[in-house]
Amino acid sequence: MKTSKLLVASSLIMAIVLLIGSCTNTPPAPMKAKLIPLEDFFKNPEKSAYQISPDGKYFSFMAPYESRMNIFVQDREKDSAIRITSETDRDIAGYFWPNNEQILYLKDNGGDENYKLYGVNIDGTNLKCFTDFENVRTQIIDELEDIPDEVIIGMNKRNPEVFDPYRLNLKTGEMTMLAENPGNYQGWMFDHDGKLRIAFAIVDGVNTSILYRNTEKDEWKDVLTTSFKDNVSPYFFTFDNKNVIGTSNLGRDKSVVVEFDIATGKELNVLYENPDFDVEGVYYSHKRKVITAASYTSWKNERYFFDEETRLLFERLNKDLGQYEIGISAYNKDETVYIIRTYSDRSLGSYYIYDKTSDKLDKIVDVSPWIDENEMGNVNPVTYQTRDGLTINSYLTLPKGYTLETAKNLPVIVNPHGGPWHRDGWGFNPEVQFLANRGYAVFQMNFRGSTGYGKAFWQASFKKWGLEMQDDITDGTNWLIEKGIADPKRIAIYGGSYGGYATLMGLVKEPKLYAAGVDYVGVSNMFTFMQTIPPYWKPMLDMFYEMVGDPKNDSLLLREVSPVFQADKIVVPLFIAQGANDPRVNKDESDQMVKAMKARGIDVEYLVKDNEGHGFHNEENRFEFYRSMETFLNKHISK
Repeated sequence: MKTSKLLVASSLIMAIVLLIGSCTNTPPAPMKAKLIPLEDFFKNPEKSAYQISPDGKYFSFMAPYESRMNIFVQDREKDSAIRITSETDRDIAGYFWPNNEQILYLKDNGGDENYKLYGVNIDGTNLKCFTDFENVRTQIIDELEDIPDEVIIGMNKRNPEVFDPYRLNLKTGEMTMLAENPGNYQGWMFDHDGKLRIAFAIVDGVNTSILYRNTEKDEWKDVLTTSFKDNVSPYFFTFDNKNVIGTSNLGRDKSVVVEFDIATGKELNVLYENPDFDVEGVYYSHKRKVITAASYTSWKNERYFFDEETRLLFERLNKDLGQYEIGISAYNKDETVYIIRTYSDRSLGSYYIYDKTSDKLDKIVDVSPWIDENEMGNVNPVTYQTRDGLTINSYLTLPKGYTLETAKNLPVIVNPHGGPWHRDGWGFNPEVQFLANRGYAVFQMNFRGSTGYGKAFWQASFKKWGLEMQDDITDGTNWLIEKGIADPKRIAIYGGSYGGYATLMGLVKEPKLYAAGVDYVGVSNMFTFMQTIPPYWKPMLDMFYEMVGDPKNDSLLLREVSPVFQADKIVVPLFIAQGANDPRVNKDESDQMVKAMKARGIDVEYLVKDNEGHGFHNEENRFEFYRSMETFLNKHISK
């Protein structure tokens, strides 16, 4: 089950509600959760990110070494593992097995997101950095599963605004540029033989093109040009390297799985569609050369099976693990040994190894054994209507012991997600469960623009930052009050990135609705934000202007939705946290807001970490941030 996209899965948990029975007509008092140490929610997992060698003889994982996540390798026939990396300044961002003798990994410096690619032998020897270039970001384009000593990477070494594809020889370190990016190419795709056949380009700033060539000696040919508002995403070539399997919403609202003739750009047939949700992933068996499954997200992750063997595999796993959600995180080249990950909304879950040949399923490790899922809060899917008639899918996490029927007059944290073109999902979220353990209900809403709900819902967010997008959040907050769930005097708003921006705008637009706000790496000034984005975002600026606003043509709009120019409307306490090396939301965004607040004498707390970027990744910094936030919330909205 192979997908061309590298997916990072986050683990999630669901809480069972326990109530004390009563013989009277008075509702029973909820059973209070045991107060769990803050560090238990935010410390590094015991072991995570399990993978398996192509030959299936070894498995690998990440685990803490001097409070940083490093890579360990273990022979499947032995009881102990060896640590093969010793990074102490920053967690390793991700890794994979290119062959049976070596592991590759990515790491940045202080959160600057200029990732470098490293290689190390599985016994810890011969550590080398393949892309040791200053202010250069490395991407993994294709792992080249059938070519063990080569990978395809992308780097913005030649031009910081664009990425060129390189073939990297892992034995010699030699890199060969495969094509020179003319300045508007945003991605590349290879066939099953490792040949560069497809490029993705931006045309006229707001249109996107798929370019194709039959061989690497041919010239590029534009086979399909569409508005960026339409999504045509090739995932992988058919197994004869002729057509392409991918997703498309061209001529329809929802993305569906299609096969199309890449030489002409014509859709041949629809392989699977869901009437309510975008299909987000398509997978295949490299060994058996069949499409196996598609995935989409309703309120939980869902699968559609094309392949009976894959369906039976999940049926087998569900027989033993069905009380949890199940994912396959890795497998060997022969597709006989699988690493299985379980999770729920109450648990970070466990890793298992499944040997298909012997039908043996063994637990490897619990990810965070110090978390007792019986003490976690219940994550409830809920919906509400906006003032203009949209249905907003949301999640309400309640403290232990409460149900939707018994939750009344609770302190609430309204928690809009980042992106904003992203979405919240069901599962274990450490900060949500931490807040629920402290007695707060946590409300997460997929406001307009959130992904997975179709083209129209996404486009309804265009040029609506701080306007209808913000109204969706307000309407959800008022819905909680109307239902009697929220104590109207004890509601705070908290979010990161776009969620941080929404926090600031919430305090601006609704000064009496929220008692306090927490802004985590959020935008405050739309003009300076657009001036300080990473250089490799610049080719997409025209799209961003159409989605958010043009600093020249829409200057009045952008000023209206920039919190820093309306700081005088904020009358409640504010806590701001920022990484000094943030490449996406420059530190100046937070500096401006703090300055504007202090000039008015409004209570504002400011936490800056010099060794962090867009969000805090180092364990000790996570502890400090959440400890400060807990104190802040206790002061302003706790009983």
